[in-house]
Amino acid sequence: MKGKSLVLALSAALAGLSLGSTAHAQDKFVTIGTGGQTGVYYVAGQSICRFLNRGSAEHGIKCNAPASGGGVANVNGIRSGEFNFGIMQSDHQYKAMKGEAPFQAEGAMDDIRAVFSLQSEVFTILARRDAKIAGFDDLKGKRVNIGNPGSGQRDTLDEIMRVKGWDKSVFALAAELKPAEQASALGDNNIDAMTYFVGHPNGAIQEATTTVDAVLVPVTGAEIDKLLAEKSYYTKAEIPGGLYKGNDAPTASIGGKAVLSTSAKADPEVVYQLVKSVFDNLERFQRLHPAFKDLKAEDMIKVGLSAPLHEGAARYYKERGWL
Repeated sequence: MKGKSLVLALSAALAGLSLGSTAHAQDKFVTIGTGGQTGVYYVAGQSICRFLNRGSAEHGIKCNAPASGGGVANVNGIRSGEFNFGIMQSDHQYKAMKGEAPFQAEGAMDDIRAVFSLQSEVFTILARRDAKIAGFDDLKGKRVNIGNPGSGQRDTLDEIMRVKGWDKSVFALAAELKPAEQASALGDNNIDAMTYFVGHPNGAIQEATTTVDAVLVPVTGAEIDKLLAEKSYYTKAEIPGGLYKGNDAPTASIGGKAVLSTSAKADPEVVYQLVKSVFDNLERFQRLHPAFKDLKAEDMIKVGLSAPLHEGAARYYKERGWL
């Protein structure tokens, strides 16, 4: 009897291991490209994974959202297969689809697909008050962080400089710091101004304005109006007054939407479950960052989506009667 019992126990244990191995083999792992850890992209990616992972026991999908180089890097990550999803500016989604700069070398990304849009973003310039930078043109001859290659801030600044006929040589220093590094550089007087394309309020801007007397710089003028007329993915935008110490008045600039993108090759069921996990918990999602508080489902499924919807996302939106 003891021998028989031992055999049965071993058989049951082996069966359990087999079932566990099978379940593990069926798990699907997805990665979302985000941005620097002080930015809203990182919070957005972490938040999406948080809700998707809550249902992993049912759908077998496990999600992670590491920090990345930003929107351009996320496009390239989706293209290479490093990322299954990526958060980017709406203009990068459009440029990738069309094969326009900064993606002209790789060519048109016909299979890029939209999932949903997120917060509004504003091209932001923050300068030390003692640098006496009152407008965009005052950046000439100053020490400016233009952003790391692959970031949205860098690409947008490049577009603005093109319409103004500028290149990096107009700056006394063109630093390529990552978002997490620029607030301390401003406070330590290593740069005069920092640039960022980001949703507000933002942690890096809050850090900088509490450690040094700094002002938000308007991005306006005839060349900016020309850019807005030529590039439909940009719109006039404004940073509300009172969000940051010493900046009580609103600041005019240009902006767009952050969007979650993927590839047409992405598993429709994975995309469906990701979308479902966010929209079934949208009120909770809105509470995870102040930049999310005004998100509305009817806008997220349409506004800023400059590429076709992925079929898995469209399936959920149709089920909800939104499409």
